[in-house]
Amino acid sequence: MEHAQHLREQDFARFGKLGIVASMQPYHAIDDGRWAEKRLGHERARRSYAWRSMLDAGVPLAFGSDWPVAPLSPILGIYAAVTRATLDGKHPEGWFPEQRLTVEETLRAYTQGAAFAAFQEKEKGSIAPGKLGDVVVFSDDLFTIPPAKIKDVCVVMTIVGGKIVYQAER
Repeated sequence: MEHAQHLREQDFARFGKLGIVASMQPYHAIDDGRWAEKRLGHERARRSYAWRSMLDAGVPLAFGSDWPVAPLSPILGIYAAVTRATLDGKHPEGWFPEQRLTVEETLRAYTQGAAFAAFQEKEKGSIAPGKLGDVVVFSDDLFTIPPAKIKDVCVVMTIVGGKIVYQAER
């Protein structure tokens, strides 16, 4: 289900039971979080971009950027999923912070989850013998830096099909 952004409480269990993949764009939460509650009301907004509720219900997540509507950068999406800190600075601890994900859960949604949603989990989505070997190397370890610093991380190398296709100048 593309743009599975605003759901009813009962939808989480239903998605999980039916094995529906929730294809979402985390950046929208930190952008929409500036105004969504005024338009949707508190209760509906509380279930917007409800990644934690989805994972807890067994819903497979597939993350992407929704470019050109939102920035192409997955780094900003990772930052959004982990912090939920809205762009206007009004929710530094996260807009509905109970829906935040860990870095590991977020990376899994961007990699294994996206591959699964495209029926390509045997070819990509993780690093294993026989898979494509697509890898991005970041300037910082996302697992050890403070979540607020994730948005400042840079790509230093990109490997596609086992070949370096981008390398930042030093």
